[in-house]
Amino acid sequence: MSQIDRVLRSNLKLRHLQLLVALDEFRHLGRVSEFLSITQPAVSKMLAEIEKMFALQLFVRSTRGTEPTPSGVTVVRFARSVLADYQRTRDEIDATASGGVGRTSVGAMVVALPSLLMPAILRVKQRSPLTTVMVEEGDLTRLLPRLRVGELDLIVARLEPGYASPDLETESLYAEPMCIVVSPEHPLAGAARPSWTMLAGLPWVVPPPWASSRSKLAQMFYKHHLVPPVDIIETSSFLVTLSSMQQRPAIGFLARSVAEHFERQGLLCILKLKVPIELPHVGIITLRGRAKTPASQLLVDSLRETAAAA
Repeated sequence: MSQIDRVLRSNLKLRHLQLLVALDEFRHLGRVSEFLSITQPAVSKMLAEIEKMFALQLFVRSTRGTEPTPSGVTVVRFARSVLADYQRTRDEIDATASGGVGRTSVGAMVVALPSLLMPAILRVKQRSPLTTVMVEEGDLTRLLPRLRVGELDLIVARLEPGYASPDLETESLYAEPMCIVVSPEHPLAGAARPSWTMLAGLPWVVPPPWASSRSKLAQMFYKHHLVPPVDIIETSSFLVTLSSMQQRPAIGFLARSVAEHFERQGLLCILKLKVPIELPHVGIITLRGRAKTPASQLLVDSLRETAAAA
């Protein structure tokens, strides 16, 4: 058995793993000390112990803080995975003892939140009120790394082909078109026949550059012999999108089900302008080969039922 095997199998303790993850999160010994409620010398001593176990430098210390070395990045990823499994197991045992099904963690893009994920969570709660669902909103660049280390059980999102990978399993649920939206106070909110020409020179809040919807939006302007808007804010956050629409006011580009949900609440208006583009379907992403917990399986079943009933 190699030295690395001995360290991973026997020598590393839970407190070591927690320290490594905290160092990666905060990148500062003082903040790690406060977070773990131990002294800063104790943090330094424990890190030195871990590095001695591996016979590797895992973090580089400087006046600017701490940065993981390439070996440190690998070990931190292992630490996150183990801690996620520990948390999942503890939650399942606690839930069983209290009569619940357990806890599941799901990452979600905005496109899947109001018309898919929230109704599915309501189905979960109707069947198992004590089951806890943790939701983290974001885009795939943020969510996929957390799925891979076990901090998320599944993701509901657009199944972007650029993020396809052999370690991921995807399940398509439905197609989701896009639409152009503005705040109710925007000058175009009541326009009977808005055009792409009218929109080209105005402020916009748009998806980030790596989103397929962003490139498709640009293509719509090119199709009409127009230059895409240059006065833009880029974001994957719905809150930033809504705030930009209300305060600038900017034009937004949203999934139609999301726009219809918030239009019913009087927060935005959908412009009467066709957006004839095809985008990847909305669906479920899981890690291939990872067994689903009872809580995550319950959520997956609820997602399928919600999509089928729409």
